[in-house]
Amino acid sequence: MQKYTKGLLLGAGFLGSFTLGSFLTIHPPRPITTDLVNQASEIFGLEFTEAERDSMLTELTEARESYEKIRKVDLSNDVAPALEFNPIPTGFTIDQTRKPFRRSPAGKVVLPKNQEELAYYTVSELSELIRTKQISSEDLTKFFIARLKKYDPKLHCVITLTEDLALAQARKADAEIKAGKYRGPLHGIPYGAKDLLATKGYKTTWGAMPYKDQTLDLDATVIKRLEEAGAVLCAKLTLGALAWGDVWFGGMTRNPWAPESGSSGSSAGSASAVSAGLVPFAIGTETLGSIVSPSTVCGTTGLRPTYGRVSRHGAMALSWSMDKIGPITRSVEDCAYVFNAIYGPDGQDATIIEAPFNYAPLQSLKGTRIGYLKKAFDAEYPNKANDQATLETLRKLGAELVPMELPSGYPAGDMTIILSAEGAAAFDELTRSNRDDLMVRQIKNAWPNVFRAARFIPAVEYIQANRLRTKLIQDMYKTLKTANVDVYLSPTYGGGNLTITNLTGHPCVVLPNGFSQKGTPTSITFMGQLMKEDKVLAVAKAYQDATDHHRKHPRLD
Repeated sequence: MQKYTKGLLLGAGFLGSFTLGSFLTIHPPRPITTDLVNQASEIFGLEFTEAERDSMLTELTEARESYEKIRKVDLSNDVAPALEFNPIPTGFTIDQTRKPFRRSPAGKVVLPKNQEELAYYTVSELSELIRTKQISSEDLTKFFIARLKKYDPKLHCVITLTEDLALAQARKADAEIKAGKYRGPLHGIPYGAKDLLATKGYKTTWGAMPYKDQTLDLDATVIKRLEEAGAVLCAKLTLGALAWGDVWFGGMTRNPWAPESGSSGSSAGSASAVSAGLVPFAIGTETLGSIVSPSTVCGTTGLRPTYGRVSRHGAMALSWSMDKIGPITRSVEDCAYVFNAIYGPDGQDATIIEAPFNYAPLQSLKGTRIGYLKKAFDAEYPNKANDQATLETLRKLGAELVPMELPSGYPAGDMTIILSAEGAAAFDELTRSNRDDLMVRQIKNAWPNVFRAARFIPAVEYIQANRLRTKLIQDMYKTLKTANVDVYLSPTYGGGNLTITNLTGHPCVVLPNGFSQKGTPTSITFMGQLMKEDKVLAVAKAYQDATDHHRKHPRLD
C-alpha cells in the first residue's frame, strides 16, 4: 500500500496540479476535507483560512472527478500539449538569406596501411575515401560493426545492432556512388543513434526496463533525413533510462578513457561509441546537459542546436519545451555535416522554426569579437588551466575577447521544475500504473522519484516559472546585443550557463580542450546566438584546428 499512502498525502488537485489517486485509482475516493486542504497548502507554502478552505471543497471535489475522466483518454508519449515554447525574444529577427553550405577542402586522404586507424578518422576523411572509391561503404560498415561487437562487452554502449539494415543501406550507397549519384559527405558513412529515436523494424527501448521490448512502427524524422543523406545506421545506442544518466536496463555505459567509470549521460552510448572509434558519428539529445556532459567526459565534439531547429518527430518526449536533438562527432566540421542533413521543418514537429544554416569555415579569427563569461573564468574550479589556455589560444588567433556576464537574478535551477512537470506528464501512465517500479535506478535522484514528486508541482508555479523564462529570454537577447557578439565562451559547467541556455534554447558546441590530472578529457563550451549554429561552429572549428585535443583517442586493448 505504499503508493496508496502517497496518494493520500495531498489528496485533491490543488490549483489543478495533482489528484488523489495520482499513483493508484482508489474506489471510493477519500472525501476532501478542510484538514486535507490545509495539509496540501502547507506543502506549497500557502495559507488559507478555515472559511476559504471550506469554500474550496466543492471545486476541488469536482476537479478530482474531472482528472479521473481525463485519465480515461489514452495519451501516448508522442502527443504534445497544445502549447508550444518559442525561444525567439521580442525584437529578434531571423536572417532568411540562404547561402551554399561550404566545407573545408578535403585535401589528400589515403587509405591507411593499418586499417584499424580508420576507427578514428573524421567523417570528412572517411567521406573522401568513399568518394574516391578507396573503400566501399559496405567494407567500412563491416569494419565498424566488427568494432561495435568487439568493444561493446567492455563499454556497454549498444542496445541493438542494426546489422541487416546497415549492410542493405551500405550496398545501396555503393551502387549509387558507382552510378555517379553521390549525395554528399554523409553518403555511405556508418553512424549510431540514441535509442530514443524510432526506427522501423527494430526496438526503441528508451533505455528503460518498462519499454525494453517496445517497437514503434515509424522512422523518426532524423533517421529518415540521415537515410536520405546516404548515412548507414549501424546501432541503436544506449541512453540513461528515459534520458537521465548513463545507467540503462542492461547496465552502466562506460567511458572509454576510464572504463571503470560511467560515460555520463544521457547520450551515454552515443558519446562512448564515438570516443571509442566504434562509429564515426552518433545522434544524441539534450534537455539539460545530455550532449554536453557525455561529450565532456568522453572527449567528443557535440552540437546542441537551438531549440526548434531539429524535428523531434519519432523521438521520445521528455520535456516538450526543452528537448533538442544534435550530433556527437570527432570534429566540429563533422557536426556541421550532420546538422546540415537533419535540421529544418518536416511538417510533423510544430515547434520547428524556418531559418537557414549558412555554414562556412573561417579563414582567420582576426578581429572576430568573442564574448567570455569573465566571472566564471576568474573563479577557482577544476581544469581552470585548460580553460585559460583556450582563451590564450583564441587571443593568439587574433580574436577580440569581450568580457560579459549572463543575466543575473534568475533562479535558473529552481526554474527546472518546468522539466520535472513536463517529464511527469510525459510519463504519467508509467507512474500511475506502478510500472515505474521496474526502473533500474530507484534512488531519490532518479526519474521514478522525480516523476512522483512532480505530481505536487502546482500548475500556477509551472506557469510562473515559464513567465520568468520569458523574461530570461528577453534579457539574454539584450545581453548578447549589448556585448555585440554572436559567439561567447563559458567554462562547460561554469556560471550557470548550462542551465540558463537550456532554458532559453541557445545553441552550443562542446569540444575537448585538454586533459585532467587523471588523464581524462576536459572540455570548453562555445555558445551561439539563436539560430546561429553556423557562426558558433565556424569559430569553434578555428580553435579546434589550432589544437590537437580531438585527435587524441583512448586505448581500449
